[in-house]
Amino acid sequence: MEKRRVVITGMGVIAPNGIGIENFWDSLVQGRSGITGITRFDASSYSSQMAGELKDFDPTDYMSPRSARHMDRFAQFAVACTRMALQDAKIKITKDNSSRIGIALGSALGGIPSAEVQHSIFVEKGLKRVDPFLATKIFSGASISQVSIEFGISGHSNSIGGGCGVGTDSIGYSFHAIRNNLAEIMITGASEAPLAPLTFGAFCQIGALSKRNGDPTRASRPFDKERDGFVMSEGAGILVLEDLENAMERGAPIYAEVLSYGTTNDAYSMVQPLATGKQAKEAIQIAIQNANVKPTEIDYINAHGSSTPLNDKIETMIIKEIFGEHAYTIPISSTKSMIGHPMGAAGSIEIIASALAIKYQFIPPTINYEFPDPECDLDYVPNKGRKASVNIVLKNSFSFGGKNSAIIFKKLFNSK
Repeated sequence: MEKRRVVITGMGVIAPNGIGIENFWDSLVQGRSGITGITRFDASSYSSQMAGELKDFDPTDYMSPRSARHMDRFAQFAVACTRMALQDAKIKITKDNSSRIGIALGSALGGIPSAEVQHSIFVEKGLKRVDPFLATKIFSGASISQVSIEFGISGHSNSIGGGCGVGTDSIGYSFHAIRNNLAEIMITGASEAPLAPLTFGAFCQIGALSKRNGDPTRASRPFDKERDGFVMSEGAGILVLEDLENAMERGAPIYAEVLSYGTTNDAYSMVQPLATGKQAKEAIQIAIQNANVKPTEIDYINAHGSSTPLNDKIETMIIKEIFGEHAYTIPISSTKSMIGHPMGAAGSIEIIASALAIKYQFIPPTINYEFPDPECDLDYVPNKGRKASVNIVLKNSFSFGGKNSAIIFKKLFNSK
């Protein structure tokens, strides 16, 4: 059977610098940071005291109060973004089509905030005072189940677990599900709500987070010589992927065509990338080979760019090894400079940013790039975005545990 072509027809996003596609994109174009001092809990004793918080999110704008009470925040994000994405793709779910629509959603940490709150109640007041819905709030698959229930989606279904690249992996999985005729349409992406005291503190303990507490908006600084760690944030990105023929038949808007997905594992460490970058490089090469494109045809790279000293250096090295002299001519930017690191949701939010770059033919900047690093010497689109011809995009994601993922997608002539 001939492999189906897969396109992006709808997107929904919740990010620290903007809720909804329009607000999110405007912030990216303007180089607007969503990082502030933490207000969710008292972080005064923590080494890192800032985060990408969503301060204007009201779940009842997207679901009933009753539904919202039964969900952890990460699942609320997933439901809200799915509603946005379905509206964007102009899809109405009915009894006739619900079994042909599938879902693959991811989360790295699941219902961490609910677990922490209820544990405190358990310790102070006993088991009988614990939320009776806790068991169904905290597991990482709760988002896919809640989305299925909320919208009546009953087709191909899979919950994707993992680290910081799980959003990219969910989209890669969904790409193959459509290509292999498991579904006509897939709702896919990831959501994350990790801003809870113990969880946040655990990342402080391993020294992963930035300590630039005096100026939060400048703390996430990918590829900059003075970067000192990532800034944790929350958010979600959900996409509608669809068989091209199906999309064209119903006159759906099309953002881009997904060409390929590559993934590997370092098999080395839970917290450090392999210094040679060998397996991360292979994931990108798999994606390039399967996309049937030449490295010189790639117009833009949306980097993982986490703002950690080692990761940014290795990602730069990998890009140089793959692209040679062309590496110095490819615009590269890190969306994390503006939204921080929303853990598992990072990849899907950044793929949305990249699809919008194709739509608007504009490359968002890497903000806070002030001090050049000799080991990070490529074109990171510093501080100010630019108009450009953006037809083929590479998106990189790298995770705790050594997971490496890459997706390539391109503009279609009838793209949105």
